[in-house]
Amino acid sequence: MNHKLYQIINSYPCQNEQELKDKEAMLNIITLFDDVTTRENTLVHFTASPWIVNQTRTKTLMVYHRIFDSWSWCGGHLDGSDDPLAVALSEGKEETGLTALTLLTKEPIAIDLLPVHGHRKNNKYVSSHLHCNLTYLCEADDRAQLYIKEDENSGVSWFAFDEIKQAVSEKTMLPVYEKLIEATLRSVRYHDNRDRQNIDD
Repeated sequence: MNHKLYQIINSYPCQNEQELKDKEAMLNIITLFDDVTTRENTLVHFTASPWIVNQTRTKTLMVYHRIFDSWSWCGGHLDGSDDPLAVALSEGKEETGLTALTLLTKEPIAIDLLPVHGHRKNNKYVSSHLHCNLTYLCEADDRAQLYIKEDENSGVSWFAFDEIKQAVSEKTMLPVYEKLIEATLRSVRYHDNRDRQNIDD
């Protein structure tokens, strides 16, 4: 059993019923399988994503994913690592060309058990499977130079939160993005309240 992943998931404070159910499932998956950090487990494995927002917390950075044919968050497989945070940061830079990415929360802001339908990648068929995904809140300068990772994506662009619904064609992901927007706004309110408290003190 991967004790580090188990601890990360077990300590996560769920925000809704979906996360409560997914948390229970992820803990069971970690208990049942020893290889949840690698794609050698063709049924289910862990992934990590950065939810990249701009300095004013009004936009998010998305890539146009070739396989899903939709604007999407960044993210990638753990591929043997037991450090989803490091993977999320690495994927955020690799997929967008950003050289600076600031972590806003050391703990995940969301967990999601996501189905991946069968598809072809690198001329090979990948069977349907599940991703146990952890998302981390990050900040980047929306004026920074961006680059496309052409082997996976065909675009990279900032979207205002209210533009995401129209931009994303993979509609099953919209509840996930809506949850991430709410988590971002909740983080802003928390830091605003803490700053006001510090001033009052």
